[in-house]
Formats: sequence, C-alpha cells, structure tokens
Amino acid sequence: MNTDLSNSENTPGVASIRSAYPFAETLERLRATFAAHGLQVFATVDHQAGAAAVGLAMPPTVLLIFGNARAGTPLMLARPLAALDLPLKALVSEPAPGTVMVSFNTPQYLVERHALPHELVANLAPAGRLITQALGR
Repeated sequence: MNTDLSNSENTPGVASIRSAYPFAETLERLRATFAAHGLQVFATVDHQAGAAAVGLAMPPTVLLIFGNARAGTPLMLARPLAALDLPLKALVSEPAPGTVMVSFNTPQYLVERHALPHELVANLAPAGRLITQALGR
C-alpha cells in the first residue's frame, strides 16, 4: 500500500495517496476532516454520475472543491490569478476495483505556478496533511 505522497502518473505538481478505505468512506472521511478543521466543501462534482447521464461508463470519480477564505484570500490578494486554482481540490477516484486514490495539487506546485510569496506557503500546506490524516496515514 502506498502510504507516502507520490507523484501521480508522473504529473508534475500532483500528489496521490492510496486510501485504506472504500470509496464512499474515503469521501466521508475527507468531508468530516475538512469540517473539523474549519474547511468548507464548496462543491462536489460527481464525474461518474455525469458520465452516466450521457450514457458513458466511468469508475467512481468525485472532485471535492474545498477551502477556507481566511487562508485563500491572502493568496488571491497577492496573486489574483491564484483564483484559477482556488478553492483547493481533492480528486477521489477508484481507477481499479478496490483501489481508491486521493490526488491533489501540491503546495509547492501552486506556489511556483503563481509565484506566491514564500510566507504564504503556510496557507496551503495544511491541506495535504489533512488529506493524509483523513486517510489514516
């Protein structure tokens, strides 16, 4: 089992964690952990349901869009285009039966992409730790 953050499919700036939990439980653990730490889930995008609505099959794939205005607003004030990547996102997928992955942009990627001041890294870093915590890692 992958217990470390790893590069997802060699995509720069994307970390993935394999969940020890089934798909639905992984989603609920993420939601509960976010809520317990003052992060709001702004939207849930069910890509599998969207595919099914147009007659296509897709494995379970849900995007959680989450964040906290207290952490995100200073990033967008420093670099307005950072709003393209905020709120943060966590992609929960089941690429193979029984294999549940959670993927997200790394803080380093977002800092580099938007040339954010180094002191604002602390606003992004907790997300990865919370995702790891939610997955029991």
